[in-house]
Amino acid sequence: MTWISLRLGRPAGRVVLWLIAAYFLLFAPPARRASRDWLTRVLGRPPAWRELFRHFFTFAATIHDRVYLINERFDLFDLRVHGGELIQDCVARGEGVFLMGAHMGSFEVMRAVGRQQPGMRVAMVMYEDNARKINETLAAINPAALQDIIPLGRIDSMLKVKERLEDGSLVGMLGDRSLGQDAAQPVEFLGQPANFPLGPWRMAAMLKRPVILMVGLYRGGNRYDIHFEPLADFSGVSRENRGQVQREAVERYAARLAHYARQAPFNWFNFFDFWQGARQRDVR
Repeated sequence: MTWISLRLGRPAGRVVLWLIAAYFLLFAPPARRASRDWLTRVLGRPPAWRELFRHFFTFAATIHDRVYLINERFDLFDLRVHGGELIQDCVARGEGVFLMGAHMGSFEVMRAVGRQQPGMRVAMVMYEDNARKINETLAAINPAALQDIIPLGRIDSMLKVKERLEDGSLVGMLGDRSLGQDAAQPVEFLGQPANFPLGPWRMAAMLKRPVILMVGLYRGGNRYDIHFEPLADFSGVSRENRGQVQREAVERYAARLAHYARQAPFNWFNFFDFWQGARQRDVR
């Protein structure tokens, strides 16, 4: 796909996406079931087959566009930034902050925002296994992008995050999915409790940094709407109120994800039962 996309262009690469989306729609029953359950919940009715296909195609399109975004081909896209002054102010002050994203839309469009804002640097924090897979992909697309990944689970992980924040970088994390036994908080999400990991919020609290929500919604064609909103500011929290501020931040995060999910339902890319963990917790 990288070869086709870079040598034949984005229109040629997108032709292949129709086949990929059709394949997963037809031959990936668990993902299809998860897509149907999600769309039924967010749309308030059972989805049509064309809507299931659109869900898979939207996911494929955002993955495909990473090829161009990582190679800084921002000229191919219509990028509309909302709340960008939050980022501009942070960069102007040299203040390192956390950007909290989700498996919704595209986080890679942050690269385009960085091009428009001189001096802005973004690093992504992710679990070791995910970091390895992403690094393999980045090496095939643009090896220069490898320096933007900070793997979790290593002895020096927190130190590297701290160093990036202190040099004024924006440190991105995805706060909607956890690994195994990670601590989580059940929060109301689209009408039913779902578990959201506490790890990202604990890191922000320990390092006493503000957290900004970042959502890059794919709107079809070549358009992305990039939204920034303040979520929490841990710079002044004490040991006594840290837990309460974390819980409030998770609740606000879930509420804003639900807001954007209703705006762009086909941008949700958790193709599994997102509420299962909270149900199992209730049973125990």
